[in-house]
Amino acid sequence: MKYKVLGNTGLKVSELCLGTMTFGGKGFFSVMGNLGQDSVDQLMKKSVDAGVNFIDTANVYSEGVSEELTGKAIRNLGLKRDELIIATKVRGAMGPGPNDSGLSRKHIIQQVEASLKRLNTDYIDLYQIHNYDPLTPISETIDTLDDLVRSGKVRYTGASNMPAWQLMKAVDYAKYERKTSFISMQSYYSLAGRDLEREMVPLLLDQKIGLMIWSPLAAGLLSGKYNRNGESREGGRLTSFESFPVDRQRAFNILDILRPMAEEKNASLAQLALAWLLYQPAVTSVIVGANKIEQLEDNLKSSDIVFSEEELKKLDEVSQLPLEYPGWLEPMQQDRR
Repeated sequence: MKYKVLGNTGLKVSELCLGTMTFGGKGFFSVMGNLGQDSVDQLMKKSVDAGVNFIDTANVYSEGVSEELTGKAIRNLGLKRDELIIATKVRGAMGPGPNDSGLSRKHIIQQVEASLKRLNTDYIDLYQIHNYDPLTPISETIDTLDDLVRSGKVRYTGASNMPAWQLMKAVDYAKYERKTSFISMQSYYSLAGRDLEREMVPLLLDQKIGLMIWSPLAAGLLSGKYNRNGESREGGRLTSFESFPVDRQRAFNILDILRPMAEEKNASLAQLALAWLLYQPAVTSVIVGANKIEQLEDNLKSSDIVFSEEELKKLDEVSQLPLEYPGWLEPMQQDRR
């Protein structure tokens, strides 16, 4: 396992991060997975034995059950808490009340205490806002997170799913008010979905903010188990993409390029799709989740994949986004400099 520094810090995290969205199976997240404690313990042990020191969860995953199972797995396996980097999130609804969601001081403080209790830990390594909150001034959110860092309950803060302009607004406020700033962004990014490269990736590289990737296989599309009609050889249909915008034609064109590479390297399509992300300069860690130990074992091998320059070129060409304004204008302007 390789390790990278997360953002502009000295914190080293494994380039593969264990995702916990499949833990619990309660409420909305039951469609992602319904793993119980024994299975969670197995996945955690396999990950840590492979060198993974980074675990990502959220308070909304299975209505808090994911955090509980994660914390209990650490105890069951006798893992050393200080050797792990535990990340969780805040913003989503955790109850029916008017203040049970968002990024207000009230909600954040309530939820950090609840997450600490569920995880059975004294501190959270990386506390992330799950998106921006249009009702709460960013100053209130940043000030509250800064207080949590100063209190010792949180070590670092991060963000997730924000537009680039909102992230930059938060970073600037933290800088000029001398508050704790976000060290990471967690976003969707894959060979089949490179939208992040338009605005967010340049911002992250410029501001030295780390990037964590969720759904690196585009909700399973890049695993290769679906055909162009959305049918799975394992039965069922590709229904998860009804609310997950993906250019399917481009995705299957990508798979056509990946297949001969996978055969040559004796690797799975998923391993290659994950490995491509590890080659991207902005990416710090790729979150891998699993419902089965075999799936996790396969994903963990992506760290060993090596691409040639020609292979990377082929993947870039088949997956690249069409240029949009002002992107198509920039090369002409730079040539004149």
